[in-house]
Amino acid sequence: MNTKLRDVNDQKSDAIENTDFDALVDQVISRRGLLKGGMALGIAGFFGLTPVGRAVAAAVEPSRLLGFAGIPASTEDSVQVPSGYRTSILMSWGDPVLPGAPEFDHAGGNSADDQAGQFGDNTDGMALFHVKRADGSADPDRAVLAVNNEYCNYEFLLETGQAESREDVEKAKAAHGVTIVELVREGGQWRYVHNSRLNRRIHLETEMAMTGPVAGHAMVQTAADPDGRRVFGTVNNCANGRTPWGTYLTCEENFHGYFGAERDEDVPADMARYYGLSAAEDRYGWWRHDDRFNLSKTPNEPNRFGWVVEIDPFDPQSRPLKRTALGRFKHENAELVVNGDGHVVVYMGDDERGEHLYKFVSSGKYDPANDAGNRRLLEEGTLFVAQLTGGEGDNHAGSGRWIELSHGRNGLTVDNGFADQAEVLIQARKAAKQVGATTMDRPEWVSANPHNGQVYCALTNNKHRGNKDSQPLNGPNPRASNHYGQIIRWQAKGGDHTAAEFDWDLFLLAGNPARHQDAYAGSSNITADNMFNSPDGLAFDRDGRLWIQTDGDDSNTGDFAGMGNNQMLCADTGSGEIRRFLVGPTGCEVTGLTFSEDYRTMFVGIQHPTGGFPEHKEGGKPRSSIVMVTREDGGVIGA
Repeated sequence: MNTKLRDVNDQKSDAIENTDFDALVDQVISRRGLLKGGMALGIAGFFGLTPVGRAVAAAVEPSRLLGFAGIPASTEDSVQVPSGYRTSILMSWGDPVLPGAPEFDHAGGNSADDQAGQFGDNTDGMALFHVKRADGSADPDRAVLAVNNEYCNYEFLLETGQAESREDVEKAKAAHGVTIVELVREGGQWRYVHNSRLNRRIHLETEMAMTGPVAGHAMVQTAADPDGRRVFGTVNNCANGRTPWGTYLTCEENFHGYFGAERDEDVPADMARYYGLSAAEDRYGWWRHDDRFNLSKTPNEPNRFGWVVEIDPFDPQSRPLKRTALGRFKHENAELVVNGDGHVVVYMGDDERGEHLYKFVSSGKYDPANDAGNRRLLEEGTLFVAQLTGGEGDNHAGSGRWIELSHGRNGLTVDNGFADQAEVLIQARKAAKQVGATTMDRPEWVSANPHNGQVYCALTNNKHRGNKDSQPLNGPNPRASNHYGQIIRWQAKGGDHTAAEFDWDLFLLAGNPARHQDAYAGSSNITADNMFNSPDGLAFDRDGRLWIQTDGDDSNTGDFAGMGNNQMLCADTGSGEIRRFLVGPTGCEVTGLTFSEDYRTMFVGIQHPTGGFPEHKEGGKPRSSIVMVTREDGGVIGA
């Protein structure tokens, strides 16, 4: 999730405050406690892995999986990569995608119609799908790339820096959504195909269908859609997922920031309490010019956002499908795994301070020979939320269970405000709190290790941790005013992702060992050479390398001195070693990651740069872009 949107989450500035962390040591684990072996004990005990806690200096061993030299932190307005690697730009905000779309105009002359045919703004999660040949094999040099366009920066998009007309709102709506483009590789270099029949822009005026238990429910019916089944658009598309049957999952995150109202009383109480909707919304101002986003006139419209949306990337005429069985909250990504028995399991994080981890288990089973049937697997199933225990004191490990979010069970009854299963899913946050789910430090991307079934989640930060009664310190979230973040991992009992129980530990605590000697220094695999804050994007490659992207404080001062710009690191989760692989340009978030099938090209998103990136020309606007990383010798990235 982008840094600029955090202030929308709780209607406050999210500039991380300088805190007297020494005064908080008595509230959290001490560095001496870490030295006693808490984290190491948990990891070795549950997973049988080399411990990575500060307990054992020899625990972090040189990796045989990481085949590059880590790079230093940087504050340069450019993308930095290791020696032997090179970068190039695939496409940037405003590049033409559809037939007839014009080139990007740095002077701001592009219209709403122009933007609807151009690459959207603020690239985020993405996935590459290779085109199938007639014999069913993947074409190594032809693919389709699906990319989220999370939000837009009015200071660059609009002449006055704010939405003052319906045309301004339409232009902003067109900059959101998803961009799909065909790619071809020629001479070892990928390029996108202008005007390909596979190219597509999905935005706020794209027709979609609601599926699952919420489809047709009274809470999603509007005057424009009295049946509650025909929805237009997707918004604030943050991270993503992909399915083994070849579809793309785009995840709706901070939908609340697009709605406002003429009177406070027109905002339903549960929308305000659990999702942060407010009559005084002033970031985007859509509701002032488009009645669809005015709660005083269309109070049910927010319930039609906050879902995981399934898209066929190869059929530009297909309707995207909002998969309501997966629950409504501020989705980061959707990590799909096929369980040993064939059930599909989707792990999801709700990206806000004090929210939760979720799991969906499909009713049906995956059939490799029946993709048509597989495309219904996300329509029906059971949603669960995580409750974690243990990890007290110095031991950063424990157990957990998945609590079922089904109407009539675990207190999800009419008496407690849930009329039916549709209301449980629409009010998933309310349901999670009703059943006693564990509050987490902003659960962002989730990624499953393809080799051992362990699942990892980035817990980005939480300035409220320990400072509010509703967000006390707990095992997986052990630091007050947590401004560095951590990565949690868990293992399902018996390796069965449908199991109700799991074991967890912390793979790392981010921190600054050059500034602190306590818990805020981080775990033992964090050093002066690889330190970072606010882990966000996570993705495993086929060999088991864990790629970690950051979206945090890039001031390079105070508690963040020496960290430089936001970056991407690579971890060997077996040895515990972490190396910095890429540093982004000024002001950016590094977010979104996918690979070509041969893993010889990496695609990385650079969101909301603030300097001259990528063109560095006088009078030019900074533009979110997709960067391609390759090795000079043509080898596998990271190997």
